[in-house]
Amino acid sequence: MSQSDPIADALTRIRNSQKAGHETVEMPLNKTIESVLEILKKEGFIEAFYPFKDGVKRMVKVELKYYQGGPVIRGIKRVSTPGRRTYRKVKEIRPFMNSIGINIFSTPKGIMTDKEAQLNQVGGELLCSVW
Repeated sequence: MSQSDPIADALTRIRNSQKAGHETVEMPLNKTIESVLEILKKEGFIEAFYPFKDGVKRMVKVELKYYQGGPVIRGIKRVSTPGRRTYRKVKEIRPFMNSIGINIFSTPKGIMTDKEAQLNQVGGELLCSVW
């Protein structure tokens, strides 16, 4: 388990739990992961998430979402990594998979989807893609 990239760890836990058909998954929580989960909930990719404390560690329980027996998240991929950061200028931001999926960006104005980044006229680091 890679502690050097908590975002990749969180995305992998979600991906693996959905493939295994789990209802929920637990993972360590930080502000970035919380923002990504808020976007996934708002965009309809997960049901809900509940932060809690496990001793001194902040954790989160994520309720996964299924539709007609299959996971709502078809794919979830880390794009920018600690070893190889990926940035996009506002002019380079395009709808992901004809707007079927979303790209999640970390911008100077906070963590947001590709559509929100275009509306706010900001570029930033491309954290991950979800479809």
